[in-house]
Amino acid sequence: MASLTHKLKTMLTNTYKVAFGIAGKVLPVDRKLVMFESFLGKQYSCNPRAIYEYLQTHHPEYKMYWSVDKRYTKTFEEAGIPYVARFTIPWLFKMTRARFWVSNSRLPLWIPKPKHTTYLQTWHGTPLKKLAADMKEVHMPGTDTEKYKKNFHAESSKWDYLISPNEYSTEIFARAFNVSPSKIIETGYPRNDILYNGNNRDTIDALKQKMGIPLDKKVILYAPTWRDDEFYGKGKYKFDLQLDLQKMREELGQEYVILLRLHYLIAENLDLSSYEGFAYNFSNYGDISHLYLISDLILTDYSSVFFDYANLKRPMLFYVYDIDKYRDKLRGFYFDFEATAPGPLVKTTDEVIASIRSLADADANNDSFYNKFCSLEDGEASRRVVEKVFLGRSG
Repeated sequence: MASLTHKLKTMLTNTYKVAFGIAGKVLPVDRKLVMFESFLGKQYSCNPRAIYEYLQTHHPEYKMYWSVDKRYTKTFEEAGIPYVARFTIPWLFKMTRARFWVSNSRLPLWIPKPKHTTYLQTWHGTPLKKLAADMKEVHMPGTDTEKYKKNFHAESSKWDYLISPNEYSTEIFARAFNVSPSKIIETGYPRNDILYNGNNRDTIDALKQKMGIPLDKKVILYAPTWRDDEFYGKGKYKFDLQLDLQKMREELGQEYVILLRLHYLIAENLDLSSYEGFAYNFSNYGDISHLYLISDLILTDYSSVFFDYANLKRPMLFYVYDIDKYRDKLRGFYFDFEATAPGPLVKTTDEVIASIRSLADADANNDSFYNKFCSLEDGEASRRVVEKVFLGRSG
């Protein structure tokens, strides 16, 4: 019976894939239809969100929908955001007729892009760790190095435009993603517009009140990345919290609270009930930019979040307890991270606590780092992307 069910499911899946390909060829294009997706349909966030909201305000003539994983539709329903559940019949018809696709991560490899569709790939960060073709070895489940690189190129070959936040990223993206430089638009990141347009006390206090964060406490944002070789299965990664939250509460709790924001690929469901009033889990919060705005400093590791956070010119601290393994075995870095990181590198909770105390009075400006990675950011990146991709304007 189980074998029969599996065969039937496989047959239906294959039929659906064939139908997608046919529909993309025979159905007429809807020139005002735009489909958005963020982090595999799990979030309303990042560069796609910023572009969506800019279009909503300045070009309401577009019909816009979000492609959403069925397990994550609640966020969209509660916010009244138009969406279509991934891999359903309505989704098939909208995806195949859409004039534009906007995504910040890879779409399933089996999806053929219709000739009338422009695929805008926004990606989701300035790279520190090696990407795609630049990776020497791939340690992720369900693939190997050769297969991973081949599949990545098969996906990137469908991209019509790729957003780059800076000149440094443009060079890496072209090589690592095997994308022609002519397809890369160097505009800054739309998701960072809010860090310029919303960096004021009224907005920050309003966000804190909405999130239930005390107005009289300083905020630490802990936003680590995932580890390629620590996983439950394909697309589901483990995360072992190395911070001693009890010690941090004892030492810092009178002055600070800490917000934890795990990577979207991490499958852990943190139980912070023992640290109520001090530690908050915001891993499922839609827009990390809001967390940047309300935080007084960021604690991270090798995540690209620090490139974005640098726009705020606030203190940064790097908790890199496994740096030797991560740098030399798992990924490798594009530059000397230990020499260039715009903040202290620490390996224990005690060092984290001591550094937070010293950072409170430190000058967080790092002009050379800011000039290299953030010089394009000015709150206008969304406009530049829309004018180039949607309106066909150059410059």
